[in-house]
Amino acid sequence: MTTLDSQMARQAEELRRAVGLKDHEGERPDHFPFHPSSPRWTHIALPCSDIGASIEWYEKFTPLELLDRRTDIMGHGAWLGHPDSVENPFILVLVQFLADKGKGPLGLLTPFAHLGMELPSLEAVEEMARRGEEGCCLYMKPTEMPPPVGYICALKDPDGNVIEYSYDQGVYSTARTVWGNGD
Repeated sequence: MTTLDSQMARQAEELRRAVGLKDHEGERPDHFPFHPSSPRWTHIALPCSDIGASIEWYEKFTPLELLDRRTDIMGHGAWLGHPDSVENPFILVLVQFLADKGKGPLGLLTPFAHLGMELPSLEAVEEMARRGEEGCCLYMKPTEMPPPVGYICALKDPDGNVIEYSYDQGVYSTARTVWGNGD
């Protein structure tokens, strides 16, 4: 186990003790009224060094909107997602751990690892690149890549994580064709 893993395990145990959590034994009450009818991919979590700046960046450069924001003894968390995806939510969870305060950018998605967003037009990719250039966060100018990648550009969030914006990448089309609802 790495030092970071042991530190996280220690912090998790401190949190469990502080809020009185115990191991699951038998019945437990549900805390929330709604649950999926089958397993769902629901989120990806990224650490960040300044949660306010990260929320602002994702609301400015993606269609994601703030769903929830929380604070506990370990730090701050925020959930961002698409308000029109209630039945199949996919949430970006941003976490700012107090233990990371002052450490600077925590980017993990570099150089190739990235979050991808498919846009509805070529012009939308170019507009995102223009906005990224104005915001001093353009990482890759619009580029035509071989199929299935499509026409892409990329920006970097405040922690240096790469966000790819694509047109005609085929993820949306392939999912509709293979899993139904294709026109």
